[in-house]
Amino acid sequence: MSILAKYLTREILKHFAVVLTAAVGIYLSIDFFENIDKFMNAGLKASRIIAFLELKLPMIVSQIMPVAILLAVVITFGLMSKNNEIIALKSSGMRIYYFLKPILIIGAVSSLLLFFLSEVLVPITISRANQIWRVDVKKHTVASVKKNIWVKGHRSISYVSYFNPRDKTISGVTLNFFDADFRLLRRMDAARGVFRRGHWVFFDVMEQVLNTKTGSYDVRLYKQRVEKFGLNPNELLQAAKKSEEMSFQELYAYIRDVEFEGYDATPYRVDLQSKFALPLSCLIVCMLATGITVKQRSREGLSVSIAHAMGVMFLYWVTYSFCMSLGYGGMLPPFIAAWTANFIFTCVALFYLINAE
Repeated sequence: MSILAKYLTREILKHFAVVLTAAVGIYLSIDFFENIDKFMNAGLKASRIIAFLELKLPMIVSQIMPVAILLAVVITFGLMSKNNEIIALKSSGMRIYYFLKPILIIGAVSSLLLFFLSEVLVPITISRANQIWRVDVKKHTVASVKKNIWVKGHRSISYVSYFNPRDKTISGVTLNFFDADFRLLRRMDAARGVFRRGHWVFFDVMEQVLNTKTGSYDVRLYKQRVEKFGLNPNELLQAAKKSEEMSFQELYAYIRDVEFEGYDATPYRVDLQSKFALPLSCLIVCMLATGITVKQRSREGLSVSIAHAMGVMFLYWVTYSFCMSLGYGGMLPPFIAAWTANFIFTCVALFYLINAE
């Protein structure tokens, strides 16, 4: 590794550590003060609150990492430009591609690290953090394993085979109601349920009601029936196992199970593609930051470079989120939805780099 490459690597990593630490600190502070009332009302101990925040750290780092690496590269080159170091290097005949080599290595390593976080640490830690939030804070006794959701209420146990996050409907529903001696009083099975005007409406219903005189169960069939259910769609969305709580292999197996049973797995296929597409954003923003700051004139200042880079990053996230939403809605194929932003901004990065040269 050349002296310049060592210098760039050291400076970028130093600025990356500062930016990441500051951003994570701000994120945790906002999260804590937003939820402190809920923590207090739930009677959560300080140790449990700290554990909750610690478990969220890998997820927070994975979300902030692309922005942190972008700012680190911008600040490094911005300071070099301010001190006329880039002009001096260019004057000596050094091409921009010489700057780019260590940046690409840093971007590639950052992408691999982000993939490792998203694939190994985040599924474990965020699942435990969500468990603390659901059980200790929200007081919901919910157990979810992949698509199977169990809800324990007052003298009732409910089961949902599949919850579709796209249209917020439930399928394969079973509601069991018990007496004080845990004897089954009533059971209701429904093909699917839709949340309308604050109530769950179930379709193709079979109800079994205990006949206390004979001890047998009377069977009743309904095309449509309104019934109380312990959770609304938003609470079910929190209870259902999310894509970020699953590794790539778990999510792939989940998709196969869902599609085998005839349910729509489009949102999960989009998330599956994003598990590869999103980590590459670190490499792309490194290229963007290099092209923006090396091209920037020294008199324009560091603040202009940061504003320019953050504007481009904002457009990246808008494009990425918009395409992902279209993918969730079935308007774009999963691969196109997850990779469009990367393709567009890779072209933008190459344009910046060519112009900078």
